[in-house]
Amino acid sequence: MDRKTLPGTPGHSGLPFADSAAGALLDADGVVIGWTPAAEELLSLPADRVCGRPARKLLADPAGLPGPPGGRPVGAWSGEAVVRTGRGEELTVVFQVLPLAGPCTGAAAEWAGGPARYFVLGAPAGKVARWRQDQAFTRELFLQDRLGLAVFDAELRLVRTNTHLLPYTGLPPDLRNRRLGDFLQAPDAAAIERRLREVLRTGRPLILAEDTVRTIEDPGGGVVMAVSAFRLQAPDGQVFGVTALFTDVTEQRRSDERLAILHHATAAVGGSLSVTGTGEELATVLVPGLADLAVVEIARAVFTGEEPAPGEDGTVPLRLTAAAGERAEEVPTGTVVPADAGSAPSVGGSPSSMTAPLRARGSFLGRVTVRRGPGRRDYAPADLDLLCEIAARAALALDNARRYTREHRAAVGLQRSLLPPAQAETVAVTTSGFYLPADTATGVGGDWFDVIPLSSARVALVAGDVVGHGLGATATMGRLRTAVHTLADLDLEPEELMVHLDDLVSQLRDEPNQPDEPDQHEGTDQHDGPDQSDGPDRPSPVTRPDEDPAPGDLRADPVGATCLYAVYDPVARRCAMVSAGHPPPAVVDPDGTVSYVPLNPGPPLGVNGLPFEVTEVELAPGSLLVLYTDGLIEGRDSDLDEGMAELSRRLARPGAATAPLRELGKEIISARPAHQLADDVTLLLARTHAVPAGNTAVWPVAADPAAVARLRQDAAQQLRAWGLEELVFTTELVLSELVTNAIRHAGGPVEVRLIRAGQLTCEVSDPSATQPRMRRALLTDEGGRGLYLVAQLTTRWGSRYTRRGKTIWAEQPIPDEAGDTGDTGAQDVPGVPDARNG
Repeated sequence: MDRKTLPGTPGHSGLPFADSAAGALLDADGVVIGWTPAAEELLSLPADRVCGRPARKLLADPAGLPGPPGGRPVGAWSGEAVVRTGRGEELTVVFQVLPLAGPCTGAAAEWAGGPARYFVLGAPAGKVARWRQDQAFTRELFLQDRLGLAVFDAELRLVRTNTHLLPYTGLPPDLRNRRLGDFLQAPDAAAIERRLREVLRTGRPLILAEDTVRTIEDPGGGVVMAVSAFRLQAPDGQVFGVTALFTDVTEQRRSDERLAILHHATAAVGGSLSVTGTGEELATVLVPGLADLAVVEIARAVFTGEEPAPGEDGTVPLRLTAAAGERAEEVPTGTVVPADAGSAPSVGGSPSSMTAPLRARGSFLGRVTVRRGPGRRDYAPADLDLLCEIAARAALALDNARRYTREHRAAVGLQRSLLPPAQAETVAVTTSGFYLPADTATGVGGDWFDVIPLSSARVALVAGDVVGHGLGATATMGRLRTAVHTLADLDLEPEELMVHLDDLVSQLRDEPNQPDEPDQHEGTDQHDGPDQSDGPDRPSPVTRPDEDPAPGDLRADPVGATCLYAVYDPVARRCAMVSAGHPPPAVVDPDGTVSYVPLNPGPPLGVNGLPFEVTEVELAPGSLLVLYTDGLIEGRDSDLDEGMAELSRRLARPGAATAPLRELGKEIISARPAHQLADDVTLLLARTHAVPAGNTAVWPVAADPAAVARLRQDAAQQLRAWGLEELVFTTELVLSELVTNAIRHAGGPVEVRLIRAGQLTCEVSDPSATQPRMRRALLTDEGGRGLYLVAQLTTRWGSRYTRRGKTIWAEQPIPDEAGDTGDTGAQDVPGVPDARNG
């Protein structure tokens, strides 16, 4: 019959050692009657030197011929022997003796020269050992229960697998001759087969490529498999298939995912220092990694900075604060529900929901609930542990936001308490002020505005901005505002006042910052210590770089400020102003024209003590003077020039010049949402009035005591013309004392002015720079009681320096029945000489 071979295989190359094992035919006496070419190559002995000789002659020790077990041949047997090669070397070989059944006939008998009884195969011992190791490795590999092993043919049909290829629901018991698509979801099978085909095509091994594996019968489950593969290739290059190793790394990947979610939550939650913002961050970070829907509920007291306290029934009112994920818009955020303050973490009514409390420093601050929709795996205990860990860290951030809210509210309250009333009405101006704190993590700033009534119906308008934020800036602002009030009461010129204020800021800057140490016996906040209930591994709060300084460290920011000080005189209708690094005010004329005052600002306060330059402008009655801080015109996305141009456009809109100040201010402020502000916003709107010329009277007085009598007569006549007969006597007495002192101590010229504007003001100006001083006269003194009488007869008195000397003034209230018939609006009284520049 014809010799046949396996398809695709040359000869017997598919059998173990068929191409390299040495073979010999022996007769019944052990004489070699056949010798293969492999035997010739192995022992370096040609067939003609071996055939016809006993096989024992090939041994290094012919007397040590190994025999079958028990001494009698029973079937095939094997052994190990040392043979001598044709080169005289000794070689250890492993052999196997195969008894042949029946006589050898035909061509084989003729070739062998006689009947053959045994066929002996031999190979070097080292090669046999490696082959045995390979066999053991392959056998044990297919017995492993923690590793999936599969051999595919060239068509990616399964040839052999171990029993733990995919050890979960939906796997057929016998996988031979099947494709992956027969039992796996089509997308999963296609992904794996695409990788295996690439291995077959290129020969490059596949190392730990991860794929999701789901069976057709269990599409909602699935595991993550790390697939490694290599090509099966014969020495002659023929490709038989591919071997793939499947390792279930589901738990490792889920652990990695949980760790990634935890790291993301740690970085994403707590950056805003806002209670609502922290809740929204927590809800967002849980979707979709841990949940399809996340709902955060926060105790109502937290929003006001208070520490939640359970009621008598042990519950705490929670506000639905934030929701994220599928159908989040259906969650009724803002509603309040009660919750047990002692609730523990738990899996909800179904395995697809979990709830964890938000607890920090022993206080129950709220809770977070997560849910998964259909098609996702149920929650495991490890998922609940993850939620609790995230909730613990979020609770610390939430508590920081609560405490920041409390401190921020206190700082804003302090800031607002230090500011003047929002609306004010004086003879000189009608004002409306606005303060908007920026929504920043550094706290409120030191912005302020002020309206200070001065003598002679004048008014001072102030806007300032202290460097930095927080309680330190607020405290500095309070000190500066008090200083401005004190200096303004001294009736200093604007540039002189600013110099004194600059000196004060320099002194504040040089003060040592040494807060008092807390008394060792003072109690501490019981919630500032570690929460014993959280265990030793509870994470400690981390101080953020942009948080407010610790209590006592009120001056963490460098001391400095900008300031604008303006004095408006409704009689002269002029406004003198000086700036220390502050942006210029805007002026809206009665016709709606908008312009900025061309100031020459000096350096900010506390820089170098340079003099300041005064700018004077004339303001028509009904003009609008707009003072502000840089927070109004400078934002995160805009510079000063853009902000000033935008403010000018808003002030130039039709009707703005005559609009109610409160409405106009709200319109301007609302154009700068708090989340866009880089700094606090302060805005002061002042609509100017004018004292008509008919409400003032001016008399020059000669430096002669006899002129005082004439002055008294003129003043009495003017008061009667104004309907102020009740004030004639006191006014005559006040003018007599002040003018007499001026003539006696200063000489001439002397000027007297009466102003009827809300109250009656008597002014006496002289060229002397000597400050008058009131003293208590002794009983034996004949003089020295003039200023004392003035102080007793008037509501207040004082003096101020001018460019031509000084002015002493005294104010008296106008009786209600007399009224103030003078128009403080925009029109002069016709027929009365203009005495504004008298």
